[in-house]
Amino acid sequence: MNKRNFLTTGFLLCSIWIYSQELKVLSSFKEYRQTVKKDADNRMILLRSVLPAAVMDIRYAMNNNFTGEILYDQSFEVFLRKPVADSLAKVQSELEKQGFGLKIFDAYRPYDVTVKMWDLIRDERYVANPANGSGHNRGISVDVTIINLATGKELDMGTGYDHFSDTAHHSFTQLPQHVLKNRELLKSTMEKHGFKALETEWWHYHLVWPKTFEVLNLQPRQLKKIKL
Repeated sequence: MNKRNFLTTGFLLCSIWIYSQELKVLSSFKEYRQTVKKDADNRMILLRSVLPAAVMDIRYAMNNNFTGEILYDQSFEVFLRKPVADSLAKVQSELEKQGFGLKIFDAYRPYDVTVKMWDLIRDERYVANPANGSGHNRGISVDVTIINLATGKELDMGTGYDHFSDTAHHSFTQLPQHVLKNRELLKSTMEKHGFKALETEWWHYHLVWPKTFEVLNLQPRQLKKIKL
């Protein structure tokens, strides 16, 4: 490890420690396993196991994202809490009847990645404050769009993913009618199955659920180990 990487890693670890002092963050596989034993809804589900037809375009596993860096390791796979994955499967099923499908940009995100994003942006309209943790860290949020199954192309949503401006807001209506219609299709279908939109990002939804899920700082390779 060179000096620059050493300093960057040290700063990140320090930031994680500071932000997590007042926040319960599960970094232990043993702790996570215990929560799943208590309540099966806590289980993190490999998304491709319930949505095999969904297209995965995980931007933080590549460098074509707003940071320009690869934030997820090479073994990264997409997980969500069981109720969230089940609800998203219902969304996919309904869209398929209309000739559409889902493309997933992001889902569960380890806590340390949120800390790194916050240190770059520090704007709560677009990046979660690590002091609170995020829906992504809890496995209840998903970044998603709609594709045409016949062509494989994304529907026009007016902006690309992670476009940090008011043009990406749901309240921004100075857009062509077909774009507004596409956004409404995504929003109405997601809301029908229990999701709520984030006002500032047309792609971001979280499942409204009566129970609170813990913030996790576990890698997908750890989540895959659980055998119940």
